[in-house]
This record gives sequence, structure tokens and C-alpha cells, in this order.
Amino acid sequence: MTIRLSDEARQLIAVFETETDATAVDCLPDDDRVVYVVTAGEMGAAIGDGGSRVDALEATLGRSVVLVEDAPTAEGFVANALSPAAVYNVTVSENDTTVAYAEVAHEDKGVAIGADGTNIETAKELAARHFDIDDIQLT
Repeated sequence: MTIRLSDEARQLIAVFETETDATAVDCLPDDDRVVYVVTAGEMGAAIGDGGSRVDALEATLGRSVVLVEDAPTAEGFVANALSPAAVYNVTVSENDTTVAYAEVAHEDKGVAIGADGTNIETAKELAARHFDIDDIQLT
């Protein structure tokens, strides 16, 4: 699936890659944060020792930074997008719409949803962009 990036997203990815030496495959800029989808296997490089690269990137951008690790499957991607919530299993059902059902630890449902639904909405947007998933339901 082809991801369309805005000019701002392309610029933010360039800054990310310069600051972290990791590769971003997608970026969702917002007023107060930027969500990057990082190439699978490059999260350590993106984060840096003790979060040093994320801290430097946040200082450069003046916004908080959220990292999501890319995955080759829709199930893995949805689990990563809901992190740091503990996701035990993801099942994708394709009927009239494509829905990912994510089994999340009861105590982590609030983390998966996030303040004002921010985390789940971001996960839904990313899953739609990368795997044509119409919705994510927490179970």
C-alpha cells in the first residue's frame, strides 16, 4: 500500500532520520506531537541510550515524539501501534469492513485508549494507512 506524505511529514521524516540514524516509513504530525512509524528492527537506534535520541528530537521539534515500530503483518502492526499496552492477540476480520480485534490486558485498556482516545485513534489511522483496516476494537 502506498502512503501519501504531506510536505510537512516529509520534512519531519528528514529531521527524524538526521537526528536518529533510523528510518521512518510514515509520519503523522499533530499540533503537540509527531508520530513516526519506524522501520522494523530500528527502534533501538531511534530511541537511543536512555531515550537520548527521542529527547533530542523532541527538543528540536518542540513537540512530543511517539514511535511505532513497523511490522510485516496487520496483526503485528496493530499490536505495535497500541504499545505500550500489553496486547496478547490481534485477529483481523474481513467482512463488509476490515476490523482488527485486539486482546488487551484489562489493566492496560486505558493505556491503549489514551487520554481523550488519542492512542486508539492514532492506531486506527495508522492501521488504515498501512493495512486498509477500517476499525480497531479492544477486547
